[in-house]
Amino acid sequence: MNQVSLFAEGINLLILGVGFVASFLTLLVGATMLLSSIAQKFVVIPVAAAPKPVQPAQPDQTELICAISAAIHHHNKPAC
Repeated sequence: MNQVSLFAEGINLLILGVGFVASFLTLLVGATMLLSSIAQKFVVIPVAAAPKPVQPAQPDQTELICAISAAIHHHNKPAC
């Protein structure tokens, strides 16, 4: 083989390789887009959560607060 035919074979192989890679990548992008469009048909759109009901007013808990304060005060009192 002379150098010209060897160079021509190299160019031929280069074009063939680039063509295969480009066609494969194009096929891969097309398949990805197709699968993406198919998957979007099965996506469930989340429904907005219903607002929480308003809590009824809390009863007056001053007696409970006083009892807790007294217990804490009694607990923290130094033992003689």
